[in-house]
Amino acid sequence: MSFFKIYSAQAELISAHLVEVEIDISNGLYAFNIVGLGDKAIGEAKDRISSAIKYSGFKSPKQKNQKVVISLAPANKRKTGPNFDLPMALGYLAGSKELFFDSKEKLFVGELSLNGETRTSTGIMQITTFAKQNGFKEIYVPYENIREAGFVEDIKIYPVKNLDELVLHLKKEKIIKAYERRLEGHTVLKSKIQKTAAIDFSEIIGQEIAKRGLLIAASGKHNIAFYGPPGTGKSMLARAFPGILPNLNNKEIIETTSIYSILGFLKNNLINEPPFRSPHHTSSYSAIVGGGININPGEITLAHNGVLFLDELPEFDKRVINSLRQPLEEKQISISRTKESTNYPANFILIAAMNPCPCGYYQTKIKKCTCSPNNIENYQRKISGPIIDRIDLWIEINNLKQDVILKTKNIESESLSLKYKEQVTKCREIQYHRNGKLNGELEGKELRAFVLDKESEQTLFQIFEKYKLSMRSFYKILKLARTIADLEGCLEIKKPHLLEAAQFRYKKY
Repeated sequence: MSFFKIYSAQAELISAHLVEVEIDISNGLYAFNIVGLGDKAIGEAKDRISSAIKYSGFKSPKQKNQKVVISLAPANKRKTGPNFDLPMALGYLAGSKELFFDSKEKLFVGELSLNGETRTSTGIMQITTFAKQNGFKEIYVPYENIREAGFVEDIKIYPVKNLDELVLHLKKEKIIKAYERRLEGHTVLKSKIQKTAAIDFSEIIGQEIAKRGLLIAASGKHNIAFYGPPGTGKSMLARAFPGILPNLNNKEIIETTSIYSILGFLKNNLINEPPFRSPHHTSSYSAIVGGGININPGEITLAHNGVLFLDELPEFDKRVINSLRQPLEEKQISISRTKESTNYPANFILIAAMNPCPCGYYQTKIKKCTCSPNNIENYQRKISGPIIDRIDLWIEINNLKQDVILKTKNIESESLSLKYKEQVTKCREIQYHRNGKLNGELEGKELRAFVLDKESEQTLFQIFEKYKLSMRSFYKILKLARTIADLEGCLEIKKPHLLEAAQFRYKKY
């Protein structure tokens, strides 16, 4: 009889938890069992492990008369995926006295192919972060995941190509060289996951109010909505927006990269730009909010630390629209099922675009509206009052007049997005220095600390009375005014800042 313990970890969305892999080998007829509430991928691991061990020059467990029990503890927490292949194979070799090494302060993770080679695994970023935070000195990861793991500092990271190589390393016969960090070598994830803004603001003709609104939204992390007839540039403005956002800081890079890693969307790169998600209005409730059998995150979470663009907002399912209330307020989304409840991060900037009616031409001079009054009312009613209150800027987008088009015939050679980005970065630095957070994230107590002179205070309450604002709308105007003042470098909120903020309130057609 023999027993051995080795350490691994189960990745969650932006965190991980320890999994102790315990191996017990005893005499008897052949049996190989894996216990610990594992899914089918873990149940099938015994065949992968047996084959990998055989191709690494050892006798396969299937060729021995022995009982093998592998326990993944804690037993009451569900384990998923093939990332425990590597620790289970090593644990078996150590338990059968074919390998001797000290497993303390070492953490192992990775899937094995049938010939013993490692495969790209998911969740490596958060597992490596967990290992560092919990006192592990060394972590062994698949070779293909090394650059993802390498972003985490102050822990030795060993890239493993195959089981045989790792065995020789642990025997100290052929040492694997620890990864040397070269952060400049990390590339930014693009393509299907992250769409870096290909549109510069200088390419957008006219629409100066909309550009100003986006500058304010980016500076203070405010939600924004565009409404107007089709073809006026609402989508183009939204897609230019990521180009004026600052790059993510280290904490945000780890969070964002971890989310894409656990979902298998990461191909050995880091995300250091805010993600831009633009789901189609036919997307299901689970695809947007998250859910399913294993409660997977949805587009709301994939937009964390970035932008969620909902084009044709009223065309989305009403349940989807109303589900935005919690993440817009609390910066997270709670998903509950009969046996499980999960909170996923959802701190994003919402950009919504909508038409005034189903045909798009209600109260416009472009074309005659073909919608019935009932259709128009039902279409507009899909955007509830609480959602309207949670969107800070409402901007009407109309067709350009001929003189505007002629004046801006030639596109500016200088990048307007770059200029805006510098303004946004400077404005955000002011806010972080003052409150430790952006204006869009401030709460009532922090907002009441703002000092207004007598004229500004009187103007604010006149706006409150004139438009019969809710308290949320009242504070929203105050937050916007503070961001506008920060953009201009003013220490105090003045009357012009409040008046400009008030013009972005919601106006029903």
